[in-house]
Amino acid sequence: MPNVIDLTGKIVRDAVTPSIFEKDYSDKLHTIYRAVHREQANPRAGTASTLRRDEVRGGGRKPWKQKGTGRARQGSIRSPQWRKGGVVFGPKPRSYVESLNKKERRAAFIAALSDRFKNGAVTILDAENFAIVKTADFAALVFGSAKEAKKGPSTLIICGQGESSFEKIGLVARNLKAVAVTHTGALDVKDVLRYNRLVFTAAAYESLSAAYAEEAK
Repeated sequence: MPNVIDLTGKIVRDAVTPSIFEKDYSDKLHTIYRAVHREQANPRAGTASTLRRDEVRGGGRKPWKQKGTGRARQGSIRSPQWRKGGVVFGPKPRSYVESLNKKERRAAFIAALSDRFKNGAVTILDAENFAIVKTADFAALVFGSAKEAKKGPSTLIICGQGESSFEKIGLVARNLKAVAVTHTGALDVKDVLRYNRLVFTAAAYESLSAAYAEEAK
């Protein structure tokens, strides 16, 4: 069960892990892979483009006659072996968008979160009256001290969507290289797996538990 800490870093209680995250999802590794691959591929612009030999300007005249020069025969200075020539099998604009149905995306997200719960990588922060304004104080809360923040585990702070403390936490944590801040509406599979530790605010954890309570039945 994840620990609930207050704004001083003290453990005040243990939270109940939603039953859906206590199941075995070892058979979902490929689904997780596909979900992460999709999340990384879909933002790609796909605008890389090179010119083929027929698209490069110039090169309409034969550089030298076919025979008698002692040099290799050439038909155009825009052939691929020439400097400033065309590119063979170069990239052309394309779409990198991959499809994955909603059921598989949800299964991958649950499986990834389940792994974090099982490895004790989830903590809950009671941030209802969040009043920390110094980065050093926030580093002490998350890592124990400002010094430990420089070598501590990568940490993702997850706030509830529309939570009042979201902007405050974002401001106080922005100079900590090992810390990132997001909200439940933007959380995805690659974020869950990228960071060594997940810190949910109490409001975010409550909304997460409520969202998956029905599915666990």
